[in-house]
Amino acid sequence: MILDKFSLVNFKNIADVSLTFSPKLNCFVGQNGAGKTNLLDAIYYLSFCKSAFQMQDTYNVRHGEQFFMVQGRYAEGELPEEEISCGFHLGQRRKSFRRNGKEYARLSEHIGRIPLVLVSPRDTDMISGPAEERRRFMNIVISQYDPTYLQELVRYQKTLKQRNALLKMETDVDDDFLDTYDAVLTDAGQKIFSQRQRFLEEFVPMFRQVYLSLVPEGEDVGLKYHSQVTEADFMETLQKMRTRDKILGYTSWGVHRDDMEMTQNGYDVRREGSQGQTKTYMIALKLAQFHFMGNKKRSIPLLLLDDIFDKLDASRVERILQLVSQNAFGQIFITDTDRNYISEIIARTGMDAKVFDVENGNVSEEKEQL
Repeated sequence: MILDKFSLVNFKNIADVSLTFSPKLNCFVGQNGAGKTNLLDAIYYLSFCKSAFQMQDTYNVRHGEQFFMVQGRYAEGELPEEEISCGFHLGQRRKSFRRNGKEYARLSEHIGRIPLVLVSPRDTDMISGPAEERRRFMNIVISQYDPTYLQELVRYQKTLKQRNALLKMETDVDDDFLDTYDAVLTDAGQKIFSQRQRFLEEFVPMFRQVYLSLVPEGEDVGLKYHSQVTEADFMETLQKMRTRDKILGYTSWGVHRDDMEMTQNGYDVRREGSQGQTKTYMIALKLAQFHFMGNKKRSIPLLLLDDIFDKLDASRVERILQLVSQNAFGQIFITDTDRNYISEIIARTGMDAKVFDVENGNVSEEKEQL
């Protein structure tokens, strides 16, 4: 998959930009806060119908403006080009998302159509942050290649929200209502559990292989799935937990409590890993996601690398560059603050490349490319 042409208006700090990209390597160079990450986030938005960093679209609208628009033209082999566009107005209840001019009835219909992997410094939240971050990783990967998983996930989350609202009521909760919600949670939850379990069984060997290509010193890494569902019957446990849930005012048991244990040489990465080791772990995890997605979708995902080389030693940077310059990788977008470093990356990879200077939300293509 190749993003050929790209334009955005009033997205975060960027007023109006239209760009044509290289099919291989595209580099955004500028100081921190200039808007480099915002450009990557706009590309991410066209794949996932939302920002990677902001939950509410109101925060994606440029200060002083009333709307934003993002548009991209994609090409893949001999297939017809596709145009994806989205827009949001502060006065509207929902965003508009279109494929070739036709608006989607449901945003979930678009997920997986433009496969993409983003590697960002914020990925370390998967290690240091709450279990929600690790569930989010599983959800993002599986949803891109399995639309039925996304449907069940949406169904589960909607029902969970309704059940929690009922549990928060001050009056006594009718068990007949809870029976209805619990039946849906059980059906959807068991399917989600099975898919997450299957995903990690397939994913972990690929993750270990990628990690060893970056750190060939014999370090061993692992991922282990932890779920309450393995310990008890779903429906029966929901019913047993009702009294407790009514006191708490929320559902305390189910796949929304799942987690992943991340290990390095048998130890918890969060407690034992150095800053460099933690970052390498996360980059390997995301590059493994890239290969995994490519195999599942039979389409090469877009790869977005946001300021990933900081705090990595030269040998690990070299191995990452060797890896991403292979033919298995398609179109890549990189951000960095150092123009000289970008020149080194282009020289090392030997890729066809374009460089874009970013300053205060303004983007210009360098005319003399290396």
